[in-house]
Amino acid sequence: MIKHNSAKTRREEDLLGELEIDNDVYYGIHTQRAINNFEISKSKIRDYPLFIKGLIITKKACAFANRDIGTVSPERADMIINACDEILNNLNRYAEYFPTDVFQGGAGTSINMNANEVIANVALVMNGYEKGQYDIINPNDHVNKSQSTNDVYPTAFRVSIYYYMNYLLEQINVLTTAMDIKGAEFKKILKMGRTQLQDAVPMSLGDEFSAWSTNLKEETKILKMCRDLILPINLGGTAIGTRVNAPNGFTELSIGYLQKLTRASFVEAEDLIEATSDCGDYVMISGALKRTAVKLSKICNDLRLLSSGPRCGFNEINLPELQAGSSIMPAKINPVIPEVVNQVCFKVIGNDVTISFASEAGQLQLNVMEPVIAQCIFESIELLSNALLSLANKCVLGITANEKTTKDMVYNSVALITFLSPFIGHHMCDVLGKEAIKTGKTIPELVLDKKLLSKEELDRILSPENLMRPEYIAAIHK
Repeated sequence: MIKHNSAKTRREEDLLGELEIDNDVYYGIHTQRAINNFEISKSKIRDYPLFIKGLIITKKACAFANRDIGTVSPERADMIINACDEILNNLNRYAEYFPTDVFQGGAGTSINMNANEVIANVALVMNGYEKGQYDIINPNDHVNKSQSTNDVYPTAFRVSIYYYMNYLLEQINVLTTAMDIKGAEFKKILKMGRTQLQDAVPMSLGDEFSAWSTNLKEETKILKMCRDLILPINLGGTAIGTRVNAPNGFTELSIGYLQKLTRASFVEAEDLIEATSDCGDYVMISGALKRTAVKLSKICNDLRLLSSGPRCGFNEINLPELQAGSSIMPAKINPVIPEVVNQVCFKVIGNDVTISFASEAGQLQLNVMEPVIAQCIFESIELLSNALLSLANKCVLGITANEKTTKDMVYNSVALITFLSPFIGHHMCDVLGKEAIKTGKTIPELVLDKKLLSKEELDRILSPENLMRPEYIAAIHK
């Protein structure tokens, strides 16, 4: 007989005793204790919906496996599966019932129990029962059947990483596409290349943007490779990888269902005991995120340099004007988007240090520091994703070029002498270069003054086409 509870609270019990639980919430006593114990940050599990999605999908795969094996009755298994679908289809609604702090002890036990309780109570309500009627659907005995936090939590973590990494890759593509658009737009704009902040040789402004695009496209290969490192999972290994309390065939069945539910190639880890304690894959993923951050920050440094000015800097490009730049200096505009992206990159680099320490800090058959690893990886991916999108849409796509400025810099630069070396010799180029620096005359002026080349020859060698595409110089030389 179904009992309908009109009270504002319900009483639940665990090994420590009883607690009153707000009857409006879908979580239970284990979650409430975590809320009470871990008042550390303002960052909660509910802030990472893809992690919740990973948890629920993992639980759903296990429910299918338990139903097939017979460790959970078909009726109860179907109730659990349907509850998982309800949560997955309404993540925004149920996310609030994952309120625990991302920083917590217990190696993720509170997070696993939170998922168990929410699934159980959603299943109960969907079938006309009251929350907390755990004799019908029990968080431990039914939802968590054949499982441990130590295999469910890492599996769910890896599933969510897979989703988060795919989202990050999409945002990198948004930025590289924006760079490619500008590369094509600026392809015929002549500018001076620089090494060590000194004039080097001319190039195309479009090639500079295309090179940034190529630079980030390299990261997609590395990120995909590191993403795929997390495909081996320890689901079914339970507490330490020995499969205690997991029936024969559970690992194969649950992972098979996980593959279908995620459409990703998750596989059983080669050694479940090793996989339960090792965090090396997270170190690799974090390293790839750091590498992306380092490259992205360097690009932002370049954008800030090239847009510096407008009168006393490079002033080769103009970034979109988004807001006033000073409370005291009128007419000042700052490169705010590259600046904020730089700061994101610094945070990602710092998170990598935390992940390295946390991955090293495990002892024996378990690493209890996975919650902070998860927080740092999720934060890094979300920050990078948002930064990539902002840089593309609020900065790169709106960049314009100061073509006259870039061209004048090239033809006033002593660096043009490099193109004349095959025709007048390296020593004469040294002489001309020193004289140009001393007198303020341009290289073309000195070459013509000394009758070293005719104007026609000089114009051909120093044409914008030849300066941007140096391979043509060799043909002229022949």
